[in-house]
Amino acid sequence: MLNDKTIAFLVAPEGVEQVELTEPWDAVMQARGTPRLISTQPGEVQAFNHLDKADRFPVNETIDEVLADDFDGLVLPGGVANPDMLRTVPSVVRFVKDFFDSGKPVAAICHAPWTLIEADAVRGRTVTSWPSLRTDLRNAGADWEDREVVICTSGPNTLITSRRPDDLKAFCQAALDAFSA
Repeated sequence: MLNDKTIAFLVAPEGVEQVELTEPWDAVMQARGTPRLISTQPGEVQAFNHLDKADRFPVNETIDEVLADDFDGLVLPGGVANPDMLRTVPSVVRFVKDFFDSGKPVAAICHAPWTLIEADAVRGRTVTSWPSLRTDLRNAGADWEDREVVICTSGPNTLITSRRPDDLKAFCQAALDAFSA
């Protein structure tokens, strides 16, 4: 159970893969945690089902209003455009890096590890991702494996990564386990 634990969900204003946001969000809620949607702009974020627009979700705080210290864990949903935009924003990269520096668990799925690369958070870590990120992650110093979920504890924090929406059940369970520890 995640009683009294607050989990940041960091997404760009547009391009997050909806199911990679909603399933972990619902898992945190069911475990009695408090999810908070963080983005680079106030208002709403536009989610996608692959390349098609899906639902919109209200932003709780912007990246400039929060610190990693405000949260017990971080979820980075995927979608191609979402992490590609996030990794270009210096305050986002600092926020993500702060979770690693403070030893807090981070869970990233699909294309989300692009943001981890920019935060220099994968060097020496074992990870998985959407297959097209394999070379990027290896070039950033990670050991990439093609598995449903990878739980890496050989660093300053627990890092959970998964490949795709089909892996969400294992991803959510591993994230909840790390956030409740």
